[in-house]
Amino acid sequence: MARPYTPGRYHGRVTSPAYPAESSTLLLAGPAGALEIAVDRAEQPRPIVAVVCHPLPTEGGSMHNKVVTMAARALRECGVDTVRFNFRGVGASGGRFDDGDGESDDLRAVAAWVRQQRPDAALWLAGFSFGAYVSLRMTAELQPSALVSIAPPVGRSWDFKSIQPPTCPWLVVQGEADEIVDPQAVYAWAATMPRPPEVVRMEGASHFFHRKLIDLRGAIRNGVRTWLPPHG
Repeated sequence: MARPYTPGRYHGRVTSPAYPAESSTLLLAGPAGALEIAVDRAEQPRPIVAVVCHPLPTEGGSMHNKVVTMAARALRECGVDTVRFNFRGVGASGGRFDDGDGESDDLRAVAAWVRQQRPDAALWLAGFSFGAYVSLRMTAELQPSALVSIAPPVGRSWDFKSIQPPTCPWLVVQGEADEIVDPQAVYAWAATMPRPPEVVRMEGASHFFHRKLIDLRGAIRNGVRTWLPPHG
């Protein structure tokens, strides 16, 4: 059940708030209740908004996860506005964990809001771990202009075989010392794609990129730089 709206704490109402002129946290009406969203504006913006999805809610994943916030920071430093959000049941977002199905609906709602509010901007998707799975799962439907997948959980409990291969520019960043996701499974799966992604194999990086977050930032900035249009 959605938490009540607290005046002054969030930008806008629990409906379809306007895209904020400054970095803000807001509530958006979602399929299972309110969705808690953080919009962070780039200092030198390009006509792009990236929606960034967080890791597994049942393991403490949220939009405040350090890998998610670092990925968003890297994108903003490239001139990309970012939208982080809490999946259902996390933080102030209503509903309960739904193992990817409901979370895909949540992403659909956030992407629809971004496209409604920013028709001038290209939509990018990014995700870490479980969030990478959800964004990959929704890529065929949402047709983003670019995709960033960080440690996608290939070989775990989610079905990667049914994911339609992305056709947009696509970056995969994988830690070579990942203790949760098998790096070799990720590389083998990526190699089966008709248009394989650019894969960055980060030596010594664990699943949560402990002591490697600055390297992750650099990998993302370097990986997306050729996709960037001029500043708006």
